[in-house]
Amino acid sequence: MNSGDISVGGIEVDVRGKNAEEARENGWKMAQKLGWKKLGGPDMSDSQIDSMVAAIVVEKEQIGPHRYLATLGVVFDRTRAGALLGEGGPLARSAPMLLIPVLDSGGAETVFEVRNPWQKAWAEYQTGASAIDYVRPSGAGGDSLLLTYGQTGRRSRLWWTNILDQFSAADVLMAIARVERQWPGGPVKGHFTARFGPDSRYLDSFTLNAPNEAGVPAMLQTALGRFDAIYTEALKNGLLQPDPTLRAQRLEIDPVLAALIDAGRKAQAASLAPVDAVSVAVPTPTVATPAAPTKPVASFTVQFASPDGGAVDSALGSVRGTGGVQSAATTSIAIGGVSVMRVNYAGSLSELASALRARGWQVTEGQSALSIRR
Repeated sequence: MNSGDISVGGIEVDVRGKNAEEARENGWKMAQKLGWKKLGGPDMSDSQIDSMVAAIVVEKEQIGPHRYLATLGVVFDRTRAGALLGEGGPLARSAPMLLIPVLDSGGAETVFEVRNPWQKAWAEYQTGASAIDYVRPSGAGGDSLLLTYGQTGRRSRLWWTNILDQFSAADVLMAIARVERQWPGGPVKGHFTARFGPDSRYLDSFTLNAPNEAGVPAMLQTALGRFDAIYTEALKNGLLQPDPTLRAQRLEIDPVLAALIDAGRKAQAASLAPVDAVSVAVPTPTVATPAAPTKPVASFTVQFASPDGGAVDSALGSVRGTGGVQSAATTSIAIGGVSVMRVNYAGSLSELASALRARGWQVTEGQSALSIRR
C-alpha cells in the first residue's frame, strides 16, 4: 500500500466564485499552483501543472454560495513531475519497514482492534516522497491478532521473524500516540514517541496540542510529518539498519543433522524403557518400508479480486484451507481492485492450481503466478 507519487499537504486556500462550484474549482486550481511552488517546481502554465496532478486531498473545507475556504493536499504523478523537480525519488530508501501505529487513549492501547483516527491517518498518509519504505497493514483478517500493543514489548526474535515474513518486511517501526483530553470539549494534548526494532529502541519524542476535539485530526496530520522526519533522520544516521539477529533466526538445521538428532533421541528413549526380567519378547524382524519423499515447499504469487474487505478474508481463508498450503499472507491489498497474496505450498504451481480448482476457484495459470476468481 505504498504510493510512489509526490505529495504535498497543508495548503490553505480562500477564494471566491460566481457560485459554489466555481469557487471550489478556483480553490483547487490555486492549491495546485501553491503546491507546485511549495515543491520548488519551475514556472509553468496552469494547464501544464494540472496535467501532472494525480489527486486532490481534501483535509478540511467550508463551502459557501460564493466562497471556498479549505485546507488541501495535492498529489503529483512522479513519472511526469519527478524530472522537472530534479528527482526521480529519494536518493536512498530504507529496507521495507513494518509500521505499527499504537494509539493510547483513555488508558487503552489499541492498534487494529478497533478503527481509530491514528490508524486512519497513517493509512491515508502519502509516502511517495519519503525515504522510508513503509509497510502498512490494512488491519483485515488476522492483523488485529498479530499486531497488538503487547507485541511491541516482545523480544523473541523467532516470533518477530515470523510476523515480518508474513508482511515481507525487514524490520519494524512503532509510532506511539498518547492522547490526553483535559476536559470534555477542552484542549487535547498529544504525546508522540518513535521507536524502532524488536527491542523497541527509542528514537525521539515530541508533544503537540489541539485547542479542542475538532483540532485532533489536524494535530495527527502534523504528527505524521514529524514521525517521517524522525525516521528519515535516523536512516541518514545509519540507525534504521535491519536487526541482524532477525536474519539469524531464518537459518535452518541441515536435514541430515536433524535426522541424526532424531535417531539419537529415539535410541536414548529405547534404552530407558523397562525390560521384563522373566521373559523378553523377541521382536519379529520386519523389512523397513522407505518413507514417501516429502515434496519441497515453494512460494507462489496468487492474484485475486478484492471488491471489499470481506472478499480479502474469504479468499485468504479458502486458500489457507487448501490441502498442501503451509501458509498464505497478503502482500498487496487493493480494495475495489486486484490484491496479491504469497502462498507457501508443498508442491508445484500446477498442483496448487488443481487444488484450488477442487475448492471451486476458477484458476488462470501464469509462468510463476496464479490468478483466481469465483
